[in-house]
Amino acid sequence: MKVNLISDTVTRPTPGMLDAMMNAAVGDDVFKNDPSVIALEEKVAEYFDMEASLFFPSGTMTNQTAIKVHTQPGEQLICDKYAHVYNFEGGGVSFNSGVSCKLVAGHRGMMTAEQVEKAINPPDFYHSPLTTLVCIENTTNKGGGACWDFEELKAIRKVCDDHGLKYHLDGARLWNALVARKENPKAYGELFDSISVCLSKGLGCPVGSVLVGSQKIIDKALRVRKVLGGGMRQSGYLAAAGVYALENHVTRLHEDHEKAKELGNTLANLSVVKKVEPQETNILIFELDENQISETDFLNKLSEKEISIIGMGQGKLRMVTHLDYTDKMHQHLLEQLVKLFG
Repeated sequence: MKVNLISDTVTRPTPGMLDAMMNAAVGDDVFKNDPSVIALEEKVAEYFDMEASLFFPSGTMTNQTAIKVHTQPGEQLICDKYAHVYNFEGGGVSFNSGVSCKLVAGHRGMMTAEQVEKAINPPDFYHSPLTTLVCIENTTNKGGGACWDFEELKAIRKVCDDHGLKYHLDGARLWNALVARKENPKAYGELFDSISVCLSKGLGCPVGSVLVGSQKIIDKALRVRKVLGGGMRQSGYLAAAGVYALENHVTRLHEDHEKAKELGNTLANLSVVKKVEPQETNILIFELDENQISETDFLNKLSEKEISIIGMGQGKLRMVTHLDYTDKMHQHLLEQLVKLFG
């Protein structure tokens, strides 16, 4: 039995999603007349109670567009040292926007308002870059799917307001945080200047992310999307998958979270596992005791059983549960972990 927990991006459309895609009404979204794209953008904007949204091919493009809209070349943004915009977007912050990153050593990808305030460069000290933006990632990828405390996010908003900074949320897995913490998405819409949400991770779509914000921000984002080559024609086929996912795949995310916790409990009882990081959502990060087994040997033993997970280096590994990870696969993996390493 093949089990793939490399990421929640490996999912394939469900039969219901495929039906929605194949029956989608489409136009030409570059001319802004694709009805399915318009329906998705209106639905996401309403979900967060924000003025407008824009459909993109990827979450990297939504983040990079937001950064471009909020900054000018030579300026600086503040983010945690684990942030996706810094680590996993190909250096796009500097390449696309000419902006540098002030990295903060937070906890599991989450920084405090106090840390953010200390990281702001004095605006009248022209020798250092002008700080203009704070970027947050919720849930945190390298932090093992950790969810931010909403009160801390509000405290950072106050810091941004006090210092005239923009506030962007990389919410690639925000759906997971909303379900895990039982939070109101409209509260996020009120807090942030812009939010990026991904449809192709936990929600199971084949392609797509959405940038949400004020009408002014989205008008600017439309121009940046064009420059980055993100305009798509009959993209309503993809947008229809997003609408279907929002209506059918959000509330079920707790199932992925429960499976991740059960995997964590099993791993914690294996002698070859040194540490399992705390779990809230669908990302599970654990550390091996390399005196007993190397990362390579651990991965190879799983691979021999057609089980795929990902190594993060330094003895750390990651599993990500998702829509295509069935109960049968779950029981098989739990049994194999004990059999191979117990």
